[in-house]
Amino acid sequence: MLSCAQLSRNIDKSLPLTTKMLNGQIKDGLVVETGYATSTGGRRPVMYSLKPDMLYVVSVAMDQFVTRIAVMDMQNQFITPVETLELPLLKNPEALTVLTAAIAGAINRSGLPKDKIAGVGIGMPGFVDLKEGVNHSFFNADGKNIRTLIGNTVGLPVFIDNDSSLIALAELKFGAARGKRDVMVINIGWGIGLGMLLNGNMFRGSNGLGGEFSHIPMFNNDKLCSCGKMGCMETETSLLVMVEQAIDGLKQGRQSALKDLKIDHVEEATAAIINAALKGDKFAVELLSGIGYNIGRGAAILIHLFNPELIVLSGRGSLAGKLWLAPVQQAINEHCIPKIAEKTAIKVSTLGYQAEIIGAAALVMEHYDT
Repeated sequence: MLSCAQLSRNIDKSLPLTTKMLNGQIKDGLVVETGYATSTGGRRPVMYSLKPDMLYVVSVAMDQFVTRIAVMDMQNQFITPVETLELPLLKNPEALTVLTAAIAGAINRSGLPKDKIAGVGIGMPGFVDLKEGVNHSFFNADGKNIRTLIGNTVGLPVFIDNDSSLIALAELKFGAARGKRDVMVINIGWGIGLGMLLNGNMFRGSNGLGGEFSHIPMFNNDKLCSCGKMGCMETETSLLVMVEQAIDGLKQGRQSALKDLKIDHVEEATAAIINAALKGDKFAVELLSGIGYNIGRGAAILIHLFNPELIVLSGRGSLAGKLWLAPVQQAINEHCIPKIAEKTAIKVSTLGYQAEIIGAAALVMEHYDT
């Protein structure tokens, strides 16, 4: 929802021209008034939004193990329940076929005509080449454009991007980074991703592969990373590592409410650890604090490089909320030059685990009618 003045700034048009365009959209039934903004002391502006049922978007949020699919309206509301599919990507030659069938099935079950669906947005882990439509880490497509392969089957435009970039896009459009210019969005997941907002715009590098925060060589721990290198940041900061540490600690006799954690049920184990930490379980809090401190060490590098005004902790791990803040800030205090870090705020995302699925929807609308 935006006011006319906000729209004018966003599209870089004069207020009279924006008002004229807005009135035309209202007359055509594409835009509706949604009430007044919260008072800030002056006259409360009227807020506008796209008519919710004007168009719909199929939004797909993927990680290495789980894929979520939803159909959303123009106000980011789910019009169908989010469908969750266990879909391991590593060494899975059938992953693309299964994904395509799941998307087609979700579209059919929605009952919507395809001319009311703007497209399919997919966030996925790995090295995603936006220009070529290729994921260099996952999917057995023989170098073919997977946007085209999926689109030909489902009969809709398809857009893909790296999961962490879409989480950053969601934060830019609807979350903590809205209205900010220089923001680092850290995706706390099975790896540790990064979406970069520089000068108010998404920054992905020369061919879309920038922001591989996971693979900064930070530790002399002789741990093999998923990329094949040793000591990457991912080896001490991911939720997968947290689960492994929890299982090892319990085997060594650590006292905790946590029981029967299994690495092959990593999603349930992660949820159990976070829930235990939120309830004050000492061992679970220690696990989160250790991971958080190492995330903070990585954040210190980002602060020295980019001097951002804000670092957002987002993605699946943000469900742990403010428990991340103290250890991340402690590491920044220890490893950052104070003058460089003094203006950088640290926030936990309010979008939480929904950030990627919202970002995938925003990706479609960024490309709509282009």
